[in-house]
Amino acid sequence: MSDKYQVTIIGGGPGGYLAALRAASLGLKTAVVEKEALGGVCLNHGCIPTKVLTHGASLYRRIHSADEFGFNLDSIEFSFSRLQEKKKAVVEELTGHIAELLKKSKVDVFSGTAKALSSSQVAVNTNNGEDITLETENIILATGSEEIFPPTPGLDLPGVITSWEALALEELPKSLAVIGGGVIALEMASIFLGLGVEVTIVHRSERFLRRMDLEMVRRLSTYLRRSGLQIMMNTPVKMIEETEDGLKMTVNGKKGDETVEAEKVLLSVGRKASFGGQDLETLGVEYDSGGIKVNSRMETTVPGIYAVGDVTAPGYFLAHVAYHQGLVAVENIAGLDAHFDGSFVPGCLFTDPELACVGLSEEEAKEKGIENLQTGKFPFSACGKAATQGEEDGAVKVITAGDEQKVIGVHILGPHASDLIQEGTLAVSKGVTASELAELIHPHPTLSESVWEAAMAVNKTPLHFGRR
Repeated sequence: MSDKYQVTIIGGGPGGYLAALRAASLGLKTAVVEKEALGGVCLNHGCIPTKVLTHGASLYRRIHSADEFGFNLDSIEFSFSRLQEKKKAVVEELTGHIAELLKKSKVDVFSGTAKALSSSQVAVNTNNGEDITLETENIILATGSEEIFPPTPGLDLPGVITSWEALALEELPKSLAVIGGGVIALEMASIFLGLGVEVTIVHRSERFLRRMDLEMVRRLSTYLRRSGLQIMMNTPVKMIEETEDGLKMTVNGKKGDETVEAEKVLLSVGRKASFGGQDLETLGVEYDSGGIKVNSRMETTVPGIYAVGDVTAPGYFLAHVAYHQGLVAVENIAGLDAHFDGSFVPGCLFTDPELACVGLSEEEAKEKGIENLQTGKFPFSACGKAATQGEEDGAVKVITAGDEQKVIGVHILGPHASDLIQEGTLAVSKGVTASELAELIHPHPTLSESVWEAAMAVNKTPLHFGRR
């Protein structure tokens, strides 16, 4: 069987399906090949399901502190299975919506495994065993990423799980040890901690979240410890063994070998590009351990072959990056002039409290030798809206450079940081100055006023916090 397409996309995750929708809107005959469920890791095993559990854990925590708002909730019942049902329902609703959008856009979706034979041919082995060859003018590789498994003895034991398996648990474990110190590790630790599980996080490095501002990361660590999270830094895991009650990890601690026992061990040391079985060398597509090499137009080294999302280098491993890269690839295929700029990508960590950032951290700015750095900070403890909600942990930090005090970084630790960071993204991407940001009228009472006050604090003039 043969068919002719203008765009064939291998992978139906965020970058793939959004590229398909944009291609269809531009009048391009488009095909998508996805071997599993549409939406990729993000929708089925990552961003969306974790946020359902994150919201559930947040409600659980808030309910237990509801007495300060006048609620007497002596008897609180919680069903983890009901929360899992909600997660499943949300995922099914959204994946179904994507399928319907693709159908309405007249995108042909093939369920199966695809392999690019050249820049103009894609071989598809469908899930029902049929072999199809798709003739195409352009190919977009959107094959995503996969879990990293370090060579640690015992990782194959029952009870050692990944985030995928953690999201599918039918019962809460009494205790959980998390190996890792990145976004996924901290989010999963925060979820289970919030649901009443005893959680210990074990990280081989001296700090969490290397791409985020160190000051804010340290503040977050303090809040997480205060919430009951046990944190072991500079602690490599040597091996994992079974015990009568679960698992035992032998770790290299400050005083030599130590043991950490837990019912479950969650492995979350990071992700790496997954090439989806593509023979990149035969195709002539350049790549390295970080992923496929692309330019700002998302073109690979082979004309007619593009790559987007987690499979590209450097790896952002963010769904919103995949979204935008998919749009850029398709718009260039359609003859438009589109480019991806990774300088202004916001990052969000959905712990409790949330942490979000855009632009440079203070350490990165100093390493780059940027002159006349100044910072403005404002704590949520001085924000009226945060006080009304009982969510006063955290702060906003604005970093500026030069005599004009151009905003080069915004970092937010606190309630709804993931929503508030978009103002920072606009400021950094458009070269807004601290005074211009401070001149904007922010509604009262809102959390966004903390961004306003932090901008004023660059010149030491916050209104609702003591002068520095």
